[in-house]
Amino acid sequence: MKLHLNVTFFFTVFLMLGVAAQDIYVSKEGNDSNPGTKEEPVSTLEAARDLIRQYKGTNDLPKGGITVWIGEGQYDQEEPFILNENDSGEPQAPIVWRAMPDENVVVTGGKSIPSSAFRKVTDRTVLDRLSISAAQNVLQVNLKELGIKDYGEIQQYGHAMPVVPAPLEVFFNNKPMTLARYPNEGYIKIGKVIDPGSVPRTQDYSNRGGIFEYTDPRHEVWAGQEDVWFQGTFNYGFADDNLWVESIDPKTRQVKMAMPSMYGIGSGRDYQHYFAYNILDELDSPGEWYLDKKTGILYFWPPGDIHDGSVMISILEDPIFCLEGTSYVTIRDLTIEVGRGIGIYIERGTSNLIAGCTVRNVGTSGIFMGQGAKQTFPYITHESYEGVPISRQIGNLSGHIYKYTHWDRKAGTNHGILSCDVYNTGSGGIYISGGSKRKLIPGNNYAENCKVYNYNRRNKFLWAGINIDGCGNRISHCEIFDSEWQGIYVNGNEHLFEYNHIHHVTLNSDDTSPWYIGRDPSDRGNIIRYNYFHNIGNPNRMNMGIYCDDSSTDVLVYGNIFYKMSTRYGVLFSNTGWDLKMRNNIVIEPISHTFVVSAHFYTWYSGGGPAMFGENGLLRKRMLENVNIKQSPYSERYPELISFLRPIVDGKEWEGMRARRNVLSGNLIVGGPEEPLHLMGGEHAQAVSVNNYRTDSDPGFVDYKNGNFNLRPDSEVFDKIPGFEALPFDKMGLYIDQYRKSLSDKN
Repeated sequence: MKLHLNVTFFFTVFLMLGVAAQDIYVSKEGNDSNPGTKEEPVSTLEAARDLIRQYKGTNDLPKGGITVWIGEGQYDQEEPFILNENDSGEPQAPIVWRAMPDENVVVTGGKSIPSSAFRKVTDRTVLDRLSISAAQNVLQVNLKELGIKDYGEIQQYGHAMPVVPAPLEVFFNNKPMTLARYPNEGYIKIGKVIDPGSVPRTQDYSNRGGIFEYTDPRHEVWAGQEDVWFQGTFNYGFADDNLWVESIDPKTRQVKMAMPSMYGIGSGRDYQHYFAYNILDELDSPGEWYLDKKTGILYFWPPGDIHDGSVMISILEDPIFCLEGTSYVTIRDLTIEVGRGIGIYIERGTSNLIAGCTVRNVGTSGIFMGQGAKQTFPYITHESYEGVPISRQIGNLSGHIYKYTHWDRKAGTNHGILSCDVYNTGSGGIYISGGSKRKLIPGNNYAENCKVYNYNRRNKFLWAGINIDGCGNRISHCEIFDSEWQGIYVNGNEHLFEYNHIHHVTLNSDDTSPWYIGRDPSDRGNIIRYNYFHNIGNPNRMNMGIYCDDSSTDVLVYGNIFYKMSTRYGVLFSNTGWDLKMRNNIVIEPISHTFVVSAHFYTWYSGGGPAMFGENGLLRKRMLENVNIKQSPYSERYPELISFLRPIVDGKEWEGMRARRNVLSGNLIVGGPEEPLHLMGGEHAQAVSVNNYRTDSDPGFVDYKNGNFNLRPDSEVFDKIPGFEALPFDKMGLYIDQYRKSLSDKN
């Protein structure tokens, strides 16, 4: 009898899908035993997926493919929603998962907390730890009574360390709230260092936490508490860290950390600072919260009326959406949010499209393409790192790819991320991968017309608005902003960066930039053209514009506009680069030179030649083991690299230690230093400056005062620089399309 019922049900499904195969409906009011029609929708994404699988088991996809229409509402995923090879469409018959027109569809990795569950705090031991104002406004809810018992764990994370899922987080009216911290804004300076702790960066794996004197008496309140954490930059301004406090001694005014920081602990620099968090006593302002994991009680000061707002907490550590081996699938017009890990994960497959989606409020990356790496080494490390590729996790991707720069992360090909908003993420916004660096085969994956901002709530330096690796991928028409750290972080070859709008990044970090590449001369052929960079950097920090770090080669910077670049080390900076070309750009009101070249192998990195070029040198491994510049396709595509490892002084100097063939030509420069080119470190900081025009007055902009940097036809620059190309200023940044109806936030 059961067999007969199943056959009858599947026959009904096939019949209905055969009549209107392009339409399957999902609704919060549906039932998964329904056939998925408009009149009788299913209630979950999994049920819709299974209907398509059943249909494909005995039918070809209909012309035009199949569309899954998802109705208004919030769909909470206790497990990741996974599409694989069985869920693929075809070139002329894609499978589309989309929201019903003009309906708000939210897919979450979390749970809503009803406002009716919140109560006034009455526990006197808790109230005594709060300020008078906080005691009057903080509410509490018992999560255990709501069946929520998995709170996650705060873990160490930071520069060159594994990206780990966030612990439980709280969101109010779609915005992340703050785990109670001190100070509410800014940082605490590190005092006198008693013991910097072990330094894993130099292979000191004794695992000793540092000891230092605190500079703020507020630390005395935290003495004896078990789970206090400090987040900050403890030595270098690019090396963020998240450290557990072992003890605080008010008698000696000393803090002892429970684990080492990558570079040890230092003091005296402006950026050697931290803030303290996960402290009930510091729940003193609207938007802050604290969770007592022993009792399961969440304390929260809502920034608005709790009864008029929505409260959500994150639960799911896996990605919320996974496309693994799937091809010709479109995900559009959905909001993906409130998870402890990745929002959307893509691996393998071809020609998938994420379009018109909002991905926000997740603990790690918003949209992540390609595998991560599981750490196998038991300590914090850097160049000694060895990992194992793993799906659905980020892990220590940065460490594994630092050692294996040619790593094919199995991202797939021809995937697009189009017209999406990605923000309030923990560890970067979007990560693009694909193609073969080793074979120089393009991946043709891209992010286009995306808005990415506030993407460093947790991990900082290595996790940019958009990261990119592999070969032959593209970032275009994206707006990236609102970060103290990097804008775009680059590994790989022949990527294209065009028509982007990047601003208000690298605002409070050191040795950082809006666009970064470095330490692999085989990363060639990258093009930066027709982008608008402005209001970038911090004049009190070491910031760069286009940062071509140690031994970068063959980057073309063409036709960009740079305005108010507070980058002390140039609009373009290079440590001993080769074949870097900057031409036909407009640079407006820089605080430093347009192009700065450093001969760092002969100055601050003196003696570093063998470490980089010698028998076991980092660059030698990257150029002869990870790839081979002396063999095809590298020897044919990049013949300029052949001499890079040629010795000059046996065992001490190599050709690559001296800059070569760098050119600054045909640029318009308004303001800034008289000389656009600055060479640091002597004769080996080589570059030439040709036919650049500098002026202190308006060269003929359409509206200089109001920031319209189109050039009038009568601009003097066309006479001063023969052949100068007018730049497409109006095309830089976001544009309106069927997915992005306006240039303001979608939600």
